[in-house]
Amino acid sequence: MLRRLRPAYPRPGLRGLRRWLPSWRQLLAVLLTGVAALVGTVVWLFATTHVPDDLNSFATQQNNVFYWSDGTEMARTGWVNRQEVPLEKVPESVRSAVLAAENATFYSDAGVSPTGITRAVWAMVTGGDTQGGSTITQQYVKNIYLTQERDLSRKASEIVIAVKLDHRLSKDEILAGYLNTSWFGRGSYGIQRAAAAYYGKDVSALNPSEAAFLASLLKGASLYDPSLGKDNHQRAVERWSWVLDRMVETGKLSAAERARYTAFPEPVAPPVARGLGGQTGYLVDLAESYLVSHSAITPALLDLGGYQIRTTFDRQRTADLTAAVQSAGPRLDPAREADRHARIGAASVSADGRILALYGGPDYLKQGFDNANTSNVPVGTAFTPIVYAAALDQGVRKGREGGRSPVAPATRYDGGDGIPVMTPEGPYWGRDGKMAKTANDGHKNWGSISLRDAVAQSVNGPMMQLGMDVGLDRVRTTAAGLGLLPDTLGDLVPSFSVGNSRPSAIRTASAYGTFAAGGMHTDPYSVVSVTRNGTPVVLIRPAPFRALPEQVADRVDESLRDAVRSGSAREAAAAGPGAAGKTGTTEDRTAGWFVGYQGQVATAVTVFRMDATSMQLLPLDGLGGSPATDPVSTYPTRIWTAYAQQVTAARTGR
Repeated sequence: MLRRLRPAYPRPGLRGLRRWLPSWRQLLAVLLTGVAALVGTVVWLFATTHVPDDLNSFATQQNNVFYWSDGTEMARTGWVNRQEVPLEKVPESVRSAVLAAENATFYSDAGVSPTGITRAVWAMVTGGDTQGGSTITQQYVKNIYLTQERDLSRKASEIVIAVKLDHRLSKDEILAGYLNTSWFGRGSYGIQRAAAAYYGKDVSALNPSEAAFLASLLKGASLYDPSLGKDNHQRAVERWSWVLDRMVETGKLSAAERARYTAFPEPVAPPVARGLGGQTGYLVDLAESYLVSHSAITPALLDLGGYQIRTTFDRQRTADLTAAVQSAGPRLDPAREADRHARIGAASVSADGRILALYGGPDYLKQGFDNANTSNVPVGTAFTPIVYAAALDQGVRKGREGGRSPVAPATRYDGGDGIPVMTPEGPYWGRDGKMAKTANDGHKNWGSISLRDAVAQSVNGPMMQLGMDVGLDRVRTTAAGLGLLPDTLGDLVPSFSVGNSRPSAIRTASAYGTFAAGGMHTDPYSVVSVTRNGTPVVLIRPAPFRALPEQVADRVDESLRDAVRSGSAREAAAAGPGAAGKTGTTEDRTAGWFVGYQGQVATAVTVFRMDATSMQLLPLDGLGGSPATDPVSTYPTRIWTAYAQQVTAARTGR
């Protein structure tokens, strides 16, 4: 049988193919070159990529959270809704849920996962989800240093920084940072605010089931918040169940405990955003001002946030005060000239200094100017009880020979109108060359009248003369001792005794509270305590001191009670027993006041008209359509009375 001979040369097609096939040496050279390039790239990345010094603004900036006096939340300020919490205050079950959901090997990895990186790069190239490819360290790096963009350059930087950060920080520090900077939806950054937003509780109170749901949100809050629709709810339940199962797989939850959690822990409804509208903005401003002046907290530190501020403000009283202004205040008509630029300010202050309620204006977002904390409005004859207190405490001068003589409530003065105001040297002459004379409301002549009755009936003439007899400098000292700020006290001229000073409603109420407290005074304050991320901050609180002898305060109190029972403030008697107070008017009728108290809480109400541009005060004649001859204290008295009635009704449950 003949053998078939093979050709002595290759076939033409194979010969051409073999000519272009690389040799094993060439393949090795290419491989080594690729490896060298990859190593060089990695080395270059590690050499040129640094852990940034500056964090993303969202990673460092937090909320300041303000609370009512009863501990309920009043307002939040800041650019983002985030509140830091130390890792030791995060329950183990919460940490375990997050690790099970996001990175079970967190405590053993080097900050990155090679298989995860491969999956992430492939998903990024194909347009898939990149969340599963990142470790907690990488996600933390993205939260605090990088943007949320998805490209190879950003991913490479994330990986390098994650490895470096893993060597710089402990695992606990990284986990704490991650929990405090991650986005959980509902406007919440960080696990602490997420616990409040979804379950209305502190993170320390979360159970494993709730923790599993919050951990689910890290995959994408917009996909797993049940309140956003049926599909979201279904995804949330599935993801929650999966996280609990993963906790069992990782040994962080026993099978028996897992079996207890069969019902999905439905979150509460999304919280209503708490803004600064209504009175809230005025209260927050007041609290922030107090913090800056009574602690080491600067405005810049406040801007960085993270503070939890417990205020003195009583939520019910604030609502009652607003309701009283709306029900008993003037009915303003923008078309009526007499109503333009009308303003109302009011403040309630406890005798122990706590500012309980405020009415700064109709709405902080529409009018930022706080009518209750302004020093632009003369206090008028509401100042006369302070003159009376100074006289009872220090007596009056004995003519030109010097020395002092005591005075008593029964001491009588001339209640005539238009009589000269006297000094030891004779009539008082003003700089304008005119002789100062007394001026009673309605120019009524009261004849001889006791000092107690002069205060109760709001007879101005005796008070002007009494101030001169005591010494205006001494009256000024008494006023400052009662908490009126020195820079708001007026010129030492006869009108000083009838209210040319311009204390705020807050300070005026606080001064009257001294009469209710038997002469003890505590400067007003608005913050009880403050912490930053759970750590107490040193806060200076005003201390009580004796501003007046108890007997003096009691005598003033008697006159103020007389004013309500049978004097110039009779309308306020409708507030109920125990009310004491004084009306206040100015000679030019640009401001009306009522300042009074029941028990240990004093409230000052002022009504005035002020051009916002020129800050000029305007007459109140005809305000709210009332007769031009009505006392300018009418509306403040009505508001004070309505407020006192509402407080009493709320307290008694009527």
